[in-house]
Amino acid sequence: MSAVELATETVDRLASLGPRYNAVASLMRTRALREAAAADRAIARGDARSPLLGIPYGAKDLLAARGAPTTWGAAPYRDQKLRFDATAIARLRRAGAVLAAKLAMVELAGGGGYRYPSASLQGPGLNPWDVGRWAGGSSSGSAAAVAAGLVPFALGSETSGSIGTPSAYCGITGLRPTYGLVSRHGAMALSWTLDKIGPLARTATDCAHVLAAIAGPDAKDATVSGKRFRPLSADAARDAIARVRVGFAGDELERAGDSAKPAIMRGIDELRRIAPTFVDARLPEDIPYGPMVATVYGAEGATIFAELIESERLDLMPDARQKAGFRAALEIRARDYLQAMRLRTVLAARMREVFTTCDVIVSAGRTATATGIDQPLDSSAFPPGASAARDTAAPPPRPGNLLLIPAGNLAGLPAIFFPCGLGTDGLPAGLQLVGPPFSEPLLVALAEAYQRETDHHRRRPPAA
Repeated sequence: MSAVELATETVDRLASLGPRYNAVASLMRTRALREAAAADRAIARGDARSPLLGIPYGAKDLLAARGAPTTWGAAPYRDQKLRFDATAIARLRRAGAVLAAKLAMVELAGGGGYRYPSASLQGPGLNPWDVGRWAGGSSSGSAAAVAAGLVPFALGSETSGSIGTPSAYCGITGLRPTYGLVSRHGAMALSWTLDKIGPLARTATDCAHVLAAIAGPDAKDATVSGKRFRPLSADAARDAIARVRVGFAGDELERAGDSAKPAIMRGIDELRRIAPTFVDARLPEDIPYGPMVATVYGAEGATIFAELIESERLDLMPDARQKAGFRAALEIRARDYLQAMRLRTVLAARMREVFTTCDVIVSAGRTATATGIDQPLDSSAFPPGASAARDTAAPPPRPGNLLLIPAGNLAGLPAIFFPCGLGTDGLPAGLQLVGPPFSEPLLVALAEAYQRETDHHRRRPPAA
């Protein structure tokens, strides 16, 4: 089929099925058909410059894109139109990809904290595996659209869990890049020192194609590293997997939910058959990961949105808890923020020590399957906003790598999340691999090897 035919079918599916999951913020039919026609012309010329040429996708609605509002998932910004493309979208356009839709998200990417999945302009993100369950935040629309087969891939973002959680809940593959690998120009800021843009797709290979297109230097974002991403060759990948040392604690899995635990343990066993050298590796146990990440993005988010917080427009947001969280975050003391930032330096050094004994760390993507759509997300053990640390109400005596998501984000580490089967409740469970900075080629190679030997990533929701 032609790129125009594919784009037309994709937009039609997004229009007809997207509302089933509250996944779509705005359709971009005119732009999609224009970009698809350009792709067809390139194909006719023999100019197939990228594996993404003519492939439709969706972008989380915190990324600016010409031709549609950029609402950030929040009522105060319902009519906001940014008349330029975020760098990640501009680079996908140059690769020939076709932007079909802006995808729904949690209000302001969860800034201020939120109690229920319904904190979104489009309504709660519904999981294609069971619409009574949450798709995960804050990249809920991106994950639901990929899982339901509405788009082949999507762009999401992570501050502390917003690629990992929806990937695990929806049974897809997500790649959180190293902090600074992908430009954030044109993306809503929630936390200047934590935010990252990354792909969600069916497979690790697809995520690698997208990351190769969007990574690299950008004069418009002073925080980018200037590094690019290229996957390992087949020979280099085989050699790396033969030598890789996989760090694993396992204590955290003793606290896994009853429905998810069998699938996660089977997934670990499957990974052992591919990369048999497992070594003991665990996060430092004396660092307050949850309070740290909440303090950092609480203080930075409150500064970014101070004008909104101090205005009457804040009352347009329906979640009282989120509004209270934003107001409270304005009062975070400089001493507490600076202490959290100092501890991040300590954490980064400690993680470098961990990676002298292993090359990657494996753990559960989340230790539970998707939560019910009406289930409160808050926990007494963690401050508002520490959404990545909500798998359990109290840390276990030996936490192992339970808090790998906030720890990895605080240290700026890359991660890949991928499905490892279905729980006893029929919902997806997943694993995550985390490596040192700029180890994305190794992470992708490991996930690709796992997906060549298993079929979990090929499973589809019953209704999709």
